[in-house]
Amino acid sequence: MNPARRCSALLNQLCSRGGPAARGRFPAGPASNPAGRRCSGVGGSEMGVKGTGPQLKPSGTSPSSAAPVSPMGASSSSSRLFSTMTQSLNSSSLAQPELYPEESPDQDLAEVDPDQLLRECEDALQRRPARPQRDLVHPSGTGPYHLKHNPSIRVMQWNILAQALGEGKDGFIRCPLDALNWQERKYLILEEILTYRPDILCLQEVDHYFDTFQPIMTSLGYHGSFLPKPWSPCLDVEKNNGPDGCAIFYRHLRFSLQSAAHLRLSAMMLPTNQVAIVQTLICRVTGRQLCVAVTHLKARSGWERLRSAQGADLLQSLRSITSRAGSQSESASTIIPLIVCGDFNAEPSEDVYRRFSSSSLGLNSAYKLLSSDGQTEPAYTTWKIRPSGESCNTLDYIWYTHNALSVNCLLDIPTEEQIGPDRLPSYHYPSDHLSLLCDVIFREEAHRLTS
Repeated sequence: MNPARRCSALLNQLCSRGGPAARGRFPAGPASNPAGRRCSGVGGSEMGVKGTGPQLKPSGTSPSSAAPVSPMGASSSSSRLFSTMTQSLNSSSLAQPELYPEESPDQDLAEVDPDQLLRECEDALQRRPARPQRDLVHPSGTGPYHLKHNPSIRVMQWNILAQALGEGKDGFIRCPLDALNWQERKYLILEEILTYRPDILCLQEVDHYFDTFQPIMTSLGYHGSFLPKPWSPCLDVEKNNGPDGCAIFYRHLRFSLQSAAHLRLSAMMLPTNQVAIVQTLICRVTGRQLCVAVTHLKARSGWERLRSAQGADLLQSLRSITSRAGSQSESASTIIPLIVCGDFNAEPSEDVYRRFSSSSLGLNSAYKLLSSDGQTEPAYTTWKIRPSGESCNTLDYIWYTHNALSVNCLLDIPTEEQIGPDRLPSYHYPSDHLSLLCDVIFREEAHRLTS
């Protein structure tokens, strides 16, 4: 079977039976971008992509009115069935999150060509307006960095918006309901991932892990891990797809797994509803260790002290894990570089941010490097309108060990004009949070000092 047929078969297996013809009407106007959907970005170093990334072909004609779509999508029952089967097979690791689970086994799925799958996404999104172009920017004082023996590592951080929350709980009053329809929104999420092709992908609010992300990402050459919240608000929504949680994927051609921990974060000695996944990886190119964590802290104002305590608990666990990983290496003094991705639900003014920036782990926030002084976070990483009003906040971060890693480039933040007056989510932004992405490299001097 040729790659195109394999991709179609995979998506038909995993995704809805309904196609673009089953969608509602989309708004006309400048946002429709008749010139076509256009994304920019440089592919990952081992995905066979060079240059400025794929240019998506022109979109189709204006949509016509269509039959309404059920709020949770036409295939919600089959998705739940697939999810139930897979969760039963993986129940031991989910029931005991304190254990160190093995790598997720390879699925019996056809290998998928990422370029072809990107075109499949493009075809499914023909009638959606184009997502505004985002450029990869080199921080001030740096430039492109390419070494065969030390290639850059691409990291993507994204709260993708749980489907049950988006349609049933969050109340995005300026976002049309059909823009949140999972049968197309999932293609928009996957399109962004495939455009930039990270080596490591950290996600929050994942409630379609088993029926969508795990099989698709496995077919693209990733190993994944998922940890649901002990009690997920998604379960309050009728026709939900199960609990939401954090997920992490890494490309197995680039990394192997040394150890992993699934954590339930505590505050004041009490367990909370927030979780984290921590994995220590071995880079197959350099042989060096890299510890990666993903988390999602408590949301909403009034919970600042709880977030601070959750951050302190996570930092303590990271110190223990990186110390343990270091003792397993050739030299006990080896610096284990650390990357922490997450939706912290905290502005830079909060105590939990200060905890991370002043930690003994030597962490710095990558997105500060977009500013002219290298010390200021972006003005926003999420911008939404709910019944309570409009909120524009910086809540999402990629932290890295600055004395062991260097940031080579970052994906820029869309302007207010690019986001549009209705804010996030929308027809061209699938989540109420923006994806963050950076390329990091191992510092040679840090390795020489400790080797």
